[in-house]
Amino acid sequence: MVDIGARLRAGWDDENVMNWLTKARAGLVGGAMIAAIAAGTMTSAQTVPDTAPPPPVGLDIPANVQIFGKVDPNVRKPTAIVNGVVITGTDVDQRGALIIAANQLTNLTPQDMEQLKLQVLRALMDETLEIQHAKTNEITVTADEINQSVVRVAANFGKSPAEFNAFLRSVGSSDRSLRRQIEGELAWRRYLQRRVEPLINVGDEEVQAILARMTAAKGSEEFHLKEIYLSAGPDRAQQVFAQERQMIADIQAGTKPFDYYAQFSEASTRSKLGDLDWLNASQLTQLPDSLANQARVMKPGEIAGPIEVPGGFSILYLVDKRRVLEADPRDSTLTLKQLSVKFAAGLTEADAKARLQAFATATQAIHGCGDVSKVATAMGAEVVDNAQVRVRDLPVPLQKIMLELQVGQSTPPFGSVQEGIRSLVLCGRDEAREAALPTSDQIQGQQEQLRVNRRAEQLLRDLRRDAIIEYR
Repeated sequence: MVDIGARLRAGWDDENVMNWLTKARAGLVGGAMIAAIAAGTMTSAQTVPDTAPPPPVGLDIPANVQIFGKVDPNVRKPTAIVNGVVITGTDVDQRGALIIAANQLTNLTPQDMEQLKLQVLRALMDETLEIQHAKTNEITVTADEINQSVVRVAANFGKSPAEFNAFLRSVGSSDRSLRRQIEGELAWRRYLQRRVEPLINVGDEEVQAILARMTAAKGSEEFHLKEIYLSAGPDRAQQVFAQERQMIADIQAGTKPFDYYAQFSEASTRSKLGDLDWLNASQLTQLPDSLANQARVMKPGEIAGPIEVPGGFSILYLVDKRRVLEADPRDSTLTLKQLSVKFAAGLTEADAKARLQAFATATQAIHGCGDVSKVATAMGAEVVDNAQVRVRDLPVPLQKIMLELQVGQSTPPFGSVQEGIRSLVLCGRDEAREAALPTSDQIQGQQEQLRVNRRAEQLLRDLRRDAIIEYR
């Protein structure tokens, strides 16, 4: 399964602004296996205690609140006017349809759809504020630039612009909705590049100090984190807390991927689907204490939240861990052969078990990759070769097995009756090398980007605070 959302975003890459094209997974594994990889990263999750958030700090709110008036939680405001710009119900529906298609979501309940529309409306409001602020600062995105991006998006799908336009209409979206999203992303990124980045300065002395700390920290842990942040004033704290709990439940159940909800994050990393990238121990301290403390006790693949942070709540996903400047066995590159057998439709459970046992016996008897073709012929199995598979790119259960295998051995069978069973044979292993220190330019660029992201997040909060918004 190819990440359609990434293919959409990849088309917006003028000025190298958006480097989000997700790499296609190695052709070694099938669609079912890819789904298992995605699900496997979320199944063993750790969450913070299931308690309601404490009262907001610093606000003079009495313990016994008497409410004058009524708010009906069942009433939804589907449209809004943001500083005079109208966001219509059609805008919300078409952007929602684009998100559904991009994430290949199916079987959404009416409740899911209502929640999606609310999130889309908030995203469109932020997008409107970003475009308005960019224009106020004499930054615009021309029609020709948007056209060029649309051409690239269509090409990523193997379609002409006209064919892609027809595709958008077929899923209930529109060319107009896509163009608006492209304009918003490019306008905001361009504003940050021209008005914020020039004011960010990371000196050589600071860079050298970071490099010295990294050298001293050799062997310490680094964390690859993703975050979803939702703001929550005192009137919305309980609602947002419950909303993030539902997000976590959906991600753990595999009904919606992390990246789907990351599109609605209110943090500046939304444009990168919540990706905070690799953070060392020093950089981790730049996060709110509640996030940094949670990250330190998580295991790769775990998700935690809702975590209270200044101004709202966050969901934290630990993608991976590694040791600073040390070789990680999971970075070893494997040469593999995959044997796969599909089951005939209507096969009984007893016959399936017998076929599975025969497959397991045959693959475990393999002594070297030279035996693979012979065994495959006898079993009626297909063989796929791949010589560029990193251990860490495999599902966690397979990672552990591959690290213990000797060259010439095979894994136990894995898969399902519906999708077929597979086994991997290890033909070779190129051991991981000790990591090198990043260059001064890399360190400087990373620190500058962290500061730009913080400034962008603060600026968007200010724009929301000062906006004149009328709901309809």
